Amino acid sequence: MGELKYEPLFETKKAKGRIIYRLFATSLFCGILLIWIYRLCNIPKPGENGRYGWIGMLGAELWFGFYWFLTQSLRWNRVNRQAFRDRLLQRYENELPRVDVFVCTADPAIEPPIMVINTVLSVMAYNYPPEKLSVYLSDDASSELTFYALLEASRFAKNWLPYCKKFNVEPRSPAAYFASLSVSDQSDAEFSEIKRLYEDMANKIDTACKAGRVSDQAKLEYKGFSKWSSYSSKKNHAAILQILIDSRDEGAKDIDGVKLPTLVYVAREKRPQHFHNFKAGAMNALIRVSSEISNGPVILNVDCDMYSNNSNSIQDALCFFMDEEKSHEIAFVQFPQSFENTTKNEIYGSLRVIDKVEFHGADGYGGPLYTGTGCFHRRDTLYGREFSNVARIDLKSSCPEKREENTHELEERLECLASSTYEQNTQWGNEIGLKYGCPVEDVLTGLTIKCKGWKSVFYRPKREAFLGVTATTLDQILVQHKRWSEGDLNILFSKYSPVWYGLGKLNPGLVLGYLNYCFWSPNCFATLCYSIVPSLYLLRGISLFPQVSSKWFLPFAYVIIAELTYSFAEFLWSGGTVLGWWNEQRIWLYKRTSSYIFAVLDTMLKLFGSSNTTFIVTPKVTDEDVLLRYKQEAMEFGSASPMLTILSTLAMLNLFCLMGLVKKLLLTRELGLKYVFETMALQILLCGVLVFVNLPLYNAVFFRKDKGKIPSSTAVQSVVFSLSVCTCIAYL
Repeated sequence: MGELKYEPLFETKKAKGRIIYRLFATSLFCGILLIWIYRLCNIPKPGENGRYGWIGMLGAELWFGFYWFLTQSLRWNRVNRQAFRDRLLQRYENELPRVDVFVCTADPAIEPPIMVINTVLSVMAYNYPPEKLSVYLSDDASSELTFYALLEASRFAKNWLPYCKKFNVEPRSPAAYFASLSVSDQSDAEFSEIKRLYEDMANKIDTACKAGRVSDQAKLEYKGFSKWSSYSSKKNHAAILQILIDSRDEGAKDIDGVKLPTLVYVAREKRPQHFHNFKAGAMNALIRVSSEISNGPVILNVDCDMYSNNSNSIQDALCFFMDEEKSHEIAFVQFPQSFENTTKNEIYGSLRVIDKVEFHGADGYGGPLYTGTGCFHRRDTLYGREFSNVARIDLKSSCPEKREENTHELEERLECLASSTYEQNTQWGNEIGLKYGCPVEDVLTGLTIKCKGWKSVFYRPKREAFLGVTATTLDQILVQHKRWSEGDLNILFSKYSPVWYGLGKLNPGLVLGYLNYCFWSPNCFATLCYSIVPSLYLLRGISLFPQVSSKWFLPFAYVIIAELTYSFAEFLWSGGTVLGWWNEQRIWLYKRTSSYIFAVLDTMLKLFGSSNTTFIVTPKVTDEDVLLRYKQEAMEFGSASPMLTILSTLAMLNLFCLMGLVKKLLLTRELGLKYVFETMALQILLCGVLVFVNLPLYNAVFFRKDKGKIPSSTAVQSVVFSLSVCTCIAYL
């Protein structure tokens, strides 16, 4: 008999329009080369006006050209994936692997327990054999409130899971599901009952959170609360492990008599004298604990604000892990990060182009980055296993067998795995588990996995797999991007740098793709130069660009128009709006002139031993007034910070430079109108665009009266400093 052939569980298709794009990119590169040649051949001689500004512009344009080249690696070889889960179920219905789901939370004050349990309930309700599904909640704050919320959720799950399966509910986060329905959909008796049960649960949790403690009556109902002591705090507490639902227990069934997934609460031990390594440390504790309870060969990790929006996501991911011919080298499957609370025009920018363009490009070279949430892993790869064509990992598994020890004995035995000293003198955080010592431990971990011969997959199904909550203030966005860009720059200077650690192990296109993100923060220098130098020289009447009548004007005009046109078309193709693209350009400027500056400074300090790694959790709770302004797409500048001071100072500097030029043209007539537009048209355009981009900021300085305006102290500092600089430049 011949060898048995199976239909593939997934397919990979090359993206359309690649040839056209490559022709366009080639022409754009020629334009960039001509700009470089012009700059190099026309540097003013020593002593001539504009020499230093010219050299600064040359450096900025060399950098922009180099960085543009890096970005092409993520657009040159894009691929799209399609999974066939019907084939998966036909072939492996009784041999599907066990799956462990990790949900991480760090602080109940900024990550509300009700939000956390909605995420937990959504992943418990996956369309997957419940006896093969285990959900672990890591509570790094060891909060009674979070534990109480999870306990209530475990009871509600007995009604929620059968309801979801009976009516094929989507999404399976209760809060999101109820919010998605119209009034006419809410007349059914079963719906009314399940909604009442959810509201009862939510009210109990809300009451406890407002009181700041769990009631004595609730503590008496469940012995697990005895694990908490009066002196515990979120930074100083013992390890706590509670198995709230054990699928091997005969009593662990829903109201229809169907098995429930295993549900485990884990609070790893934290002590002031032991560094806890943030989320990476929490994940590694979960890897160890889960290996003794369920030991699923596939692990999904999601952030506590990233609920499951597609109940078939596990099946989709397994298509990439279980294909007989193409799956053996795939280490993880990364789903996009999508957000349910973005405004129509995405006032603070988005990950739209990264998810719909760049990650598909990285997939064409061996796989995207691991972004820390919405990612399915082979457990063995997290243990540091090298890829081998010979020793392939078999994911097929049966249902877990009954244990000899009881639940209490198991909890007591496994608490040591979550102790603060367990990892001492071990390879955890180095060769095993998620990597330590980097603000973006997820990206670093994914990079090292792929350097061991593995590949990854980016999968974007028609129905979004996960939906989260994005930041709703400018300050939160800037802090978040500061952490991301700082972490990526740390990787560049570490022993795991793609330049030396990845070279020879990764596809060269993927190396360039990683460098695209590693060089995010150094973009600040070139952007600052372009945001300041042309405007100041415009105020002095010194040209830094070719005249309009010069043949050298054409490369500048072509590169500007072509790049902006492509960026605009790419954003619209990715599903954005016209105003959304304009907002994206503003946030692009703000990130590069604030977040990235501090990312570079902190990285340099760390390299010289003067700074430690920090991890800032983005708040998921928003003030009602702030939320209202966010929904109205009014930018929030209300928090005084060094980043905001820089942004407002740069905005004022460009405004005063443009006003100074207008004064010289119309009032004092020091400069001729025809001469100025002939010699400095591009500088006027650049300064004008920078002013136009900053209109929301000027509004926040001069006109707004709400709490979202720029603080008066920041506004005064910015105006005084900018005016002083412009006055000095004008009279040089």
